[in-house]
Amino acid sequence: MGTVHAKSLDPLPMHGRDLDVHPEDFMETPDQGQDSKQEILENKDVVVQHVNIQGLGRTKEDLLGYEISDVFHAKNLIDVMKRAHVARQRLLRLGIFKDVEVLIDTSEGTDALPNGLDVTFEVTEVKRLTGSYNTMVGNNEGSMVLGLKLPNMFGRAEKLTFQFSYGTKETSYGLSFFKPQPGHFERNLTLNMYKVTGQFPWSSLKETDRGVSAELNFPLGVTNHTLKWEGVWRELGCLARSASFAVREESGHSLKSALSHTVSVDSRNSAIFPSRGALLRINQELAGYTGGDASFLKEDFELQLNRRLFWDSVLSASLWGGMLYPIGGQPSCIADRFYLGGPTSVRGFGMYSIGPQSEGDYLGGEAYWAGGLHLYTPLPFRPGKGGFGDLFRTHFFLNAGNLCNLSYGDGPRAHLQKLAECIRWSYGAGIVLRLGNIARLELNYCVPMGVQSGDRICDGVQFGAGIRFL
Repeated sequence: MGTVHAKSLDPLPMHGRDLDVHPEDFMETPDQGQDSKQEILENKDVVVQHVNIQGLGRTKEDLLGYEISDVFHAKNLIDVMKRAHVARQRLLRLGIFKDVEVLIDTSEGTDALPNGLDVTFEVTEVKRLTGSYNTMVGNNEGSMVLGLKLPNMFGRAEKLTFQFSYGTKETSYGLSFFKPQPGHFERNLTLNMYKVTGQFPWSSLKETDRGVSAELNFPLGVTNHTLKWEGVWRELGCLARSASFAVREESGHSLKSALSHTVSVDSRNSAIFPSRGALLRINQELAGYTGGDASFLKEDFELQLNRRLFWDSVLSASLWGGMLYPIGGQPSCIADRFYLGGPTSVRGFGMYSIGPQSEGDYLGGEAYWAGGLHLYTPLPFRPGKGGFGDLFRTHFFLNAGNLCNLSYGDGPRAHLQKLAECIRWSYGAGIVLRLGNIARLELNYCVPMGVQSGDRICDGVQFGAGIRFL
């Protein structure tokens, strides 16, 4: 038997005829000995005797042993091909190889068994220094991003990254170091140093953060967890001379040291246009117990359910909520509160223009909830079906929510009553465009309802861009 190549990331076929080839196509000029050996390999158990990796430079071999060891457990030729394909994917996800090619051949040499196989991974390492330039879409804002990376810094998939971002509302630069656990890439540690300057016109506020953070990510059963510590020196100032007195009172410097934990379960088949599955994300943040001026406990969650209906339509329901509890008797900071409203949350209202405000500046709230019911359908008459047209969806929605401050001495019943008062809601329809699998654009016609005094509305056409939508 000759050499079998496995280079594509597409699933490997279960039988040769799925490739429209016959086993003879993989053979060199046959003789009787080769025919006998091929019969053994194709119809009986095989043994993977050797796994070789060619093309290594600065990568440590012990790192790769974790990723390819499963190939030795293969029992037949098809199993070898499947396990080699999985190992190739695991090698590529490390981000240290530009290309990985798999070659499967019969064993040779004095120790070769009649049913022995050798598997060889031919790898091409990425360069020591790489650069990137791209654009990024945030929640109703865009950014230009420049980056420099030193991948595989110490030979075990570490990565040092410098990134500069210039956006419509935010400018930032930072240095990060990423270190995965060998054999468990999803368990990783990230260290960050950064400076971020942002403008928040709905609050006439500008904020400059200089901070460091350490983040540990790991899976546990069906859940994914993130443990994070962050220390930030925050500088708040007024964006305009017309800023309200309430915003001016918040101006100045503060230190925040916070511990946070995020747990998520995500069974959706797509983050942007899911047709089935659910998402549950719960985040908890505790500030003040490790130092700093800010002291609070903050909890928030996100829930999304998706179900496919008839004619490729999808019904989606989502619910957000959160509460911030100040600790030590001091009031919460405007930079820590929740904000609601806009094309990415309660549509038909201005960006973050729901809830407490002073002289036209929105101050955020310490508790909120928001819910949405959406129906996504293909475009009428299905133009561009199977191609560009599949990036679009028709969108019908109903949104509702509320944002307020609570008196924590009143008890849970009073809190629920206050959150149930003055509910803002809206309905409408529009078109949604998927940008890859990371962001989307919406163009909706909105009808806001339940408008309260001080709310800023967007009655009619509203455009939104972002990575997280209600």
